[in-house]
Amino acid sequence: MEQFQNHDLEYMVEDYYGMTDFEDDTDSQSNGVDESLDSDFEDDFELSKPKTDTSAVEARNGKDIQGIPWERLNFTRDKYRETRLKQYKNYENLSRSREDLKKECKQVEKGHKFYDFQFNTRLVRSTIVHFQLRNLLWATSKHDVYLMQNYSVMHWSSLLRKGKEVLNVAKPIIPTLKYPGPLSETLSRVQISTMAVKDNLLVAGGFQGELMCKYLNQSGVAFSTKLTADENSITNAVDIFQSPNGSVRVMAANNDAQVRVFDTGNFACVSRFCFPWSVNNTSVSPDGKLVAVLGDSAECLIADTQSGKVLGNLKGHLDYSFSSAWHPDGRIVATGNQDTTCRLWDIRNLSESVSVLEGRMGAIRAIRFTSDGRFMAMAEPADFVHIFDTQCNYAKAQEIDLFGEIAGISFSPDTEALFIGVADRTYGSLLEFNRRRYNHYLDSIL
Repeated sequence: MEQFQNHDLEYMVEDYYGMTDFEDDTDSQSNGVDESLDSDFEDDFELSKPKTDTSAVEARNGKDIQGIPWERLNFTRDKYRETRLKQYKNYENLSRSREDLKKECKQVEKGHKFYDFQFNTRLVRSTIVHFQLRNLLWATSKHDVYLMQNYSVMHWSSLLRKGKEVLNVAKPIIPTLKYPGPLSETLSRVQISTMAVKDNLLVAGGFQGELMCKYLNQSGVAFSTKLTADENSITNAVDIFQSPNGSVRVMAANNDAQVRVFDTGNFACVSRFCFPWSVNNTSVSPDGKLVAVLGDSAECLIADTQSGKVLGNLKGHLDYSFSSAWHPDGRIVATGNQDTTCRLWDIRNLSESVSVLEGRMGAIRAIRFTSDGRFMAMAEPADFVHIFDTQCNYAKAQEIDLFGEIAGISFSPDTEALFIGVADRTYGSLLEFNRRRYNHYLDSIL
């Protein structure tokens, strides 16, 4: 992936894309929080400026879901959308012809509604360290969301409408668990580039190759280390998975072209695999036996999680890939690419992709399946999140249209909620959508 020195943690993405910020005097003070401070929140806080947030009722009455005051601006929402689509520049590493790609893309019936808007808050605001990495938001329940905000890992309770800082990575990080060996070390002022949260474990990777593991029900960080001393050593992706023998493990993909696997029992590095290019993303199959490996290559790989042996090559993308996810049945793996497409692969026959799903204007930077396998969501770098109905062979979709860079997307484990983190100077926020239940009345009496 592209390497650069990031001296502007919060605003890098907007400056890169030349995005026009909306001005809104109602939120110019950011709730009194000085965003130059290392700690975004010293304690819990409650809803203090409700006018900056938007509820489902307000949205139904005509308020913009992000609170953008279109009536006070010199252009309409539709006009600004038209301009964005014309002017947006998708980032490419490989300049290859895209002429035939459009012919491969599946014809999808848009306009469906699978998830309805529920709430948008600006009391927590997603931020991004690297413009190509967008896995910075995770939901552990329909009421609990974790996201990055500058140097803070924040927890948002959608039930209480309250936020709390759970980890401040600007301060020295001293691992609380002492294990023999040289791996564990103190870190400081970490710029978190990627994260994953599952059950009680939060894992984060850093811009200088750091790796941190924290148990949410314990204070401090259990384990922290630098994976490599290489100059170009950003930790691009982390994954929490259960190995075939039942142990919980952490997989870290790094720009040094290596994938490392740690056992969470003692945080020992149990495996290390090398690949011919920087690894931008990995995702482990539901049974823990296979891993999709994506990086600075148009090809993606399927490898064995135990040995690292490459079992299959996925050919079809035209640029570098940065996102992947497995369907819960373990048969389909989805890969997202800078060629603006997501390809679906049947693990039983990897000779070609079974479907090609197209984005609206940019790369596919994040992919998630619901735990029941019914829906798949994919996020572009900015403005669009697409939700596909897998039971209709991905032929029906909902398009969520917003404005701002997308820091991450996450379904709740029970599939009832979808959260979207938006990074923007004025309208950075967390959006919540709830699953639409067409037979809610019938379900309640059965």
